Amino acid sequence: MKIEHRIASKLTEERARMQNLVKEHGKFSIAEVTVEQVYGGIRGVPIHVTDVSHVDPQEGLRLRGYAVPEVLEKLPKSEHGEYPLAGGLYYLLMTGEIPTKQEANQVEIEWKVRSNVPEHVFKSLQPMPAYTHPMTLFSQAILALQSESVFAKRFYYGIDKEDYWGYYLEDSLNLTAKLPTIIANIYNLKYRNGIFVQPNPKLDWSANFAYMIGKHDPAYMDLMRLFVVLHSDHEGANVSAHASHLVASALSDIYLSCSSGMNGLAGPLHGLANQECLRWLLDVQSHFKVVPTEEQLRQYLVEFLASGRMIPGYGHAVLRVTDPRFTAQRDFACKFLPDDPLFQLVDMVYQILPGILSQNGKVKNPWPNVDAINGTLQYHFGVTEADFYTVLFGFSRILGISTHVVWSRAMGKPLERPKSLTTDILESMIKSV
Repeated sequence: MKIEHRIASKLTEERARMQNLVKEHGKFSIAEVTVEQVYGGIRGVPIHVTDVSHVDPQEGLRLRGYAVPEVLEKLPKSEHGEYPLAGGLYYLLMTGEIPTKQEANQVEIEWKVRSNVPEHVFKSLQPMPAYTHPMTLFSQAILALQSESVFAKRFYYGIDKEDYWGYYLEDSLNLTAKLPTIIANIYNLKYRNGIFVQPNPKLDWSANFAYMIGKHDPAYMDLMRLFVVLHSDHEGANVSAHASHLVASALSDIYLSCSSGMNGLAGPLHGLANQECLRWLLDVQSHFKVVPTEEQLRQYLVEFLASGRMIPGYGHAVLRVTDPRFTAQRDFACKFLPDDPLFQLVDMVYQILPGILSQNGKVKNPWPNVDAINGTLQYHFGVTEADFYTVLFGFSRILGISTHVVWSRAMGKPLERPKSLTTDILESMIKSV
């Protein structure tokens, strides 16, 4: 396949580049770790090298060096919409190159060929209690696919270390091909009386999710194309990406590693922020009954913050500007749902809240992040089940996670094994200075 050939063509140079850095500059200190950082979750400490994505404080997310507006502009578009094909996005993530329309379609076709989900996967979900969280079902479905791992089977019989990555890529293509069918039918199992819908071979990867949950609106299909791009990756050391990288460093296959990433994403401090933002907005909407005036909303926000509560969707650990992913979704909303009262509320908060947060001086970044709006867009098109939003997040993020894992195996990165200390050792170190 073209992706495999493009990765293979880069490996000699990239491996030599990494080996030279280790050989010539192996003792170069990247960062000093403080006691505060050790106890504070290693926040901000460089622990991983990846060229797949990076978050710039002033420009936001960059995928293979391209800023979000560039990605949206340059990637080949669906013939039925205005936003990029996920197949082209995956080609970019895996190879670092903007694909042609033909190359993007080749990935889409490859996914269709591989899209059949074994019967045992959904059979494993059906006995679960009705109250089971959809993220649990998603992780469980990925684990059920592990029996199909090409890498696990080939490793059992012996393969050269330098060839691991090709089998990880094979598993990644197989897993990602099945994701729309898996998550759509988890949605159907939870919220549509358990009906099962097969993908439409005429639709692209992102649009097929919409089709399988009964959303045939072309605008919603375009929203999913946009959503997938914006949520596909966000550096390599956030909880879900790092969890997957850590597990895969033990040569656990792509199914085991991606399932672990989804388990991390399911945590309230990682992937649940989007639904918390929507719940907050609905509470504000319920409070006012109608779209408030600017002065009414300003007073509400001031009093809300004065009570010691946080407003979800604002602030970011790295960014110091409005998240470009928020801006891209706001542009979508201005075009497709300008009269939606909930979006009007989102936009009004955006116009007012940053000024209030800047005045109180309690936050480093008073601007909205991606979570401030994405739940609102899903809600507008009838996907009102907020606990499913993290599944949509994970559905998109596995594109980035699997790319990180494939490239880690391609570069021959070792088992990750950081060192831990006891409190006695740490105290002794401090006293000896």
